[in-house]
Amino acid sequence: MAIKVTLRQKKISKGRQSLYLDFYPAIPHPETGDPTRREFLGLYVFEKPKTPIDKQHNTDTLKIGESIRQKRENFLNKPEIYSEYEKEQLRKKELGEHCFVEYFRKLANKRKASNHDNWVSALNYIEAFTKGTLKFADLNESFFEDFKEYLLTTKDNKRKTTISQNSAVSYFNKVKAALKQAYKDGILQSDLNAKIECIEPQEIIKQTLTIEELNTLAKAECKYPLLKKYVLFSALTGMPFKEMQNLNWGQVEVSETFGVRIKMIRQKTGKPYRINISEQAYSILGERKEPTDKVFEGLNNRDRYHFFPLWLAETGIKKDMTFHDLRHTYGCLQIDAGTDIYTLQGNMGHSTPRQSMMYGKISDQRKREAADKIKLDM
Repeated sequence: MAIKVTLRQKKISKGRQSLYLDFYPAIPHPETGDPTRREFLGLYVFEKPKTPIDKQHNTDTLKIGESIRQKRENFLNKPEIYSEYEKEQLRKKELGEHCFVEYFRKLANKRKASNHDNWVSALNYIEAFTKGTLKFADLNESFFEDFKEYLLTTKDNKRKTTISQNSAVSYFNKVKAALKQAYKDGILQSDLNAKIECIEPQEIIKQTLTIEELNTLAKAECKYPLLKKYVLFSALTGMPFKEMQNLNWGQVEVSETFGVRIKMIRQKTGKPYRINISEQAYSILGERKEPTDKVFEGLNNRDRYHFFPLWLAETGIKKDMTFHDLRHTYGCLQIDAGTDIYTLQGNMGHSTPRQSMMYGKISDQRKREAADKIKLDM
C-alpha cells in the first residue's frame, strides 16, 4: 500500500505554525521503531504575516517543506530508485533544512533552575541575531565568529548597556553545547563545536579575606543566630550559598579512608561532584541528624545580603564583600597554602582547571613569593 505524505501545520507560540509531515498509514519511527504519523521539520511560518519579509519567509519555507515532503514520499514509496549513498545524502539534506533555533529552544526547555535562565537568555540573543530562523545547513565557523562579535557589542535588553564579557562567554558556551549535542544526535555531520574557539573570559579580581581577617571572625562574637557557623563553614570549604542552603545530612559522608566528604550537585551546571572538607569544618556543623534533615536549617537570603555585611562591619573588617566572596577566599587561601590547581578544581566543583587558575593569578602571597625568587649577588 502506498504511503501518503501530507505537509501540515500546527499552531505554536508567537503567532507561528510549525510544519510537519503527516504519514498515512503510519511508518516506523527511525530511532524507536514504533509506528508514527508525524515528523516535525523544525520549520515554521507566520500565521498572519504582517510585513513583506514575513510573507516572503512563508513562501520560501513552504517551498522547502513541500520539497522535503516530495522527497520523503518518493523515498517511502519508491525506495528501489535510490542507492544507499543517495538515501544517505537525502537524509543529510533533510536534516540540514531543520531549524537550529528551534533545536536550541528544545534543549533550553529541558534545563532547570539558574541553568535554564542562562539558556533562555542565550536563546533570546540567538533569536535576535537570526530573526528567529537558521537552518543547520547554514551553520559554519564564519557565522559563529559573527555571533561572537554580536554578543560582545550588543546591548543588554534591560540595562541598555553592553552585556558583560563574562555573560557573553556564558551565552556562547550554551551555543557550543547545543552544537556538541547536535553532532551527537547525528543532525550535524561534523563536530562544528570543536572548530569554534570560546570567547575568552574577562579576569575579575575577587574580594577576599586574608587568613588574619578570617581568624578575626572566628574569635569575634556574633549576635546574629547561626551566621558565624554559616560564614566559617563557607570559608573553610568553598561551598556556595545555594548549595549550603540545599545541603542535607545524607550528603555528608564520613570514612576512615577518605575522611569527610560531601556529595554535591553544582548549582550552576547541574553536574554531580564530591568535595572533601576538613575535620575542623565538619566540627562546625554540630550534632549529626537524620539523612533528610537540612544541615543549615533556616539559612536564608537575609543572612547573606543583610546580616553578613553588618557583622563584617562590626568586627572592623572594612571590605565590600558578598557572601559568595567567602568561596573566593577559600580558593585563594588554598593556593596560598600550596594546593595544586587540579586538586582545587575537584574540591570547588569547577568544570575546567581554567576556572581554578584564577585564584593562582590573584594570590598576593604567591606573587610576593615569586618576586623574591630572583636574587642577585649584590
